[in-house]
Amino acid sequence: MPIELQPEPEISRICAVLLTALLGPLSSLAAQQWNDPRVLDLVRRGAQLREQAQVDSSLSSYHALAHGFVFFLAQLGEGLNQPPKLVKADQLDVEVYWKAPNQSKQIILGWRDGSWLPTDINYHRDHLGIVTNNFGDLIRIGDGDEVKDVVHPISLLGLDRYDFALRDSTEVRGAEGTITVYEIAVRPRDFRSPLVVGTVYLDVASAALVRFRFSFTPPAYLDQQLEDISIVLENSLWEGRYWLPFRQEVEIRRRTTWLDFPARGIIRGRWEIGGYEFNQEIADEIFRGPAIAGLRIPHNDDTTRFTTPLDSAVAAVAEPLNRQDMDALRVEVERIAGTRALGGLASRRLAARSLSDVIKVNRVQGLTFGFGATLGSSESRVQAQPYVAYGTSDQRLLGSLAVSLNSGSTRLSLDGYRRIRDVSDLAIITPVFNSLSAQEFGKDYGDYVLLEGGALGLRHRASGRATLGLDLFYEQPTSIVTTAEPATGHYRPNPLLGGSEYGGIRLRADQASGGFGLAHDFYGTATLEAAGGPDRYARATLEPHWITRFAGQELAFSGYFGWGSDNLPPYRSFVLGGRNTLPGEPFRAFGGRSVALVRAEWRFEAPFPSIPLGRYASTGHTIVVAPFVAAGWTERSLISTPWQNTDGVRPVAGLALEWFFRLIRLEAGIGLRQGDIGVNLEIQRDWWGIL
Repeated sequence: MPIELQPEPEISRICAVLLTALLGPLSSLAAQQWNDPRVLDLVRRGAQLREQAQVDSSLSSYHALAHGFVFFLAQLGEGLNQPPKLVKADQLDVEVYWKAPNQSKQIILGWRDGSWLPTDINYHRDHLGIVTNNFGDLIRIGDGDEVKDVVHPISLLGLDRYDFALRDSTEVRGAEGTITVYEIAVRPRDFRSPLVVGTVYLDVASAALVRFRFSFTPPAYLDQQLEDISIVLENSLWEGRYWLPFRQEVEIRRRTTWLDFPARGIIRGRWEIGGYEFNQEIADEIFRGPAIAGLRIPHNDDTTRFTTPLDSAVAAVAEPLNRQDMDALRVEVERIAGTRALGGLASRRLAARSLSDVIKVNRVQGLTFGFGATLGSSESRVQAQPYVAYGTSDQRLLGSLAVSLNSGSTRLSLDGYRRIRDVSDLAIITPVFNSLSAQEFGKDYGDYVLLEGGALGLRHRASGRATLGLDLFYEQPTSIVTTAEPATGHYRPNPLLGGSEYGGIRLRADQASGGFGLAHDFYGTATLEAAGGPDRYARATLEPHWITRFAGQELAFSGYFGWGSDNLPPYRSFVLGGRNTLPGEPFRAFGGRSVALVRAEWRFEAPFPSIPLGRYASTGHTIVVAPFVAAGWTERSLISTPWQNTDGVRPVAGLALEWFFRLIRLEAGIGLRQGDIGVNLEIQRDWWGIL
């Protein structure tokens, strides 16, 4: 029965273009008509069809083959916005049996694994197989330890527990061609119950469930470490009559229960199912024993079933894996849930954005201790995040209080702060390394200003990777002086970066990296800032990154470009030189109101002796070799700052080595104009966010 789609009301034309881009998607679901009788009738037909399929006399059995990957990933850094790093990958071939009325069995025929970082992760057995019956009427995950007996929305039990709203009609591709479906948003009538939030896609012709994209309400999570679970199930029509599994993807995210810290572990499974054989005789003995049988541990020496190296197989599946972006699913679920709380973690926890939030050393504060918390509501997405810090040398009390409201994929925040910040936009050293270097050797790689002020911010996730932001801010920059003493050596003076108060607007657009294994990946950040005070100023930056991978090698290109008006205040100026910008040139010798920095790096692996580190780890059998070139330029220096113009382009060439699963990076560069050499030992940059 075709359904006439109702047009959504237009967004008022008097809204500003940027606010329309940020807030427009918020209104889309609010404009939907929930529980329209025609939609409820369609959902009821879909539920009845699922009930009938369980007793379909024309389907007595089937046998199929599933091929899939299970990945363990680690995501790190403030805001957890960067793509996760691959820690471990398992590749599996599974034989699937089903027999009427409700017998099912899976047998693992092939299984191999590999580690990209040290780990001892073990999976629930059902993470190594597929969902054979669309979960039935009750959804269970992790052998019932993670989610248990959550009512399926397209079931007779679910009709009274969920709201439904028609969003669109679209086409999806299955094993036997393209299918036209209705896209229907699903939300619980009571978010305090263990239910799902998501989208179902029902076949226009039959009301059969074709695709199901969903997550859960907080009460559904039984494991206290569960942040959330996201699932995509795709069915296809086989032999023109049977709706059975075609593709599946599951992502399970976990974090610590007592500390709000920017680190999470992720289990992500992706499966493709095919090779169906119908109504063949299956012996009863097949169904005896555990639901998922076969291999108990990986067999990495199986070269007959798996003919390509595991890293090549992972790279081949990474791009379609990322196209089925689970971040995009979470954006979708957040929009449906609106301001209601999602996620299974405790709403009130201690908090730290990094280890250096808790303890650090620099030359203007000395030894500094900090403490934070996250205070949220169990029923709404309102959070308060207080933070306080105290420097033992300057005896200065710092802190901030941020209050945020998340509505769908948009976040509104109000932030007041008194903090010390480095002048540079670019992070140049591992924060923990800077504390050790400052304390023990008198080498502090920062130039600091005290900022007191506040900001009203708006963030909108336009997609799984793209974020738009707007901030209205007021702040007072104040110069601070060196107060601490190192164990050895002497600190250099801190530059005078203070001035009058400024109020203005900042716009920001972010495109996150697409994740591991992509053949080509482009990401970056663009900002635009304008403010008024004793003088008006404008400032713009662009930070692009591009990586291309081929034959086990990488070419990486990056840039940083900045421009400021003539009235740019010192604390918003640009700086270059030394480690992680132009190694081989003097540290922060150059700066001004304009800057350009470009870098190209070629990375490839070479054999290297492995050192065992216990049962679960070694240093790895390879080392990454990365020759690089870079060039920097600044002009229009500020008289009040110690950095000067580059007097033309400053080129640098060098070599980097990455060892121990690319965790440790040794970099040496030579300034081609003066011939000076700089050498830096670092933790790989992806880990700086938690250090």
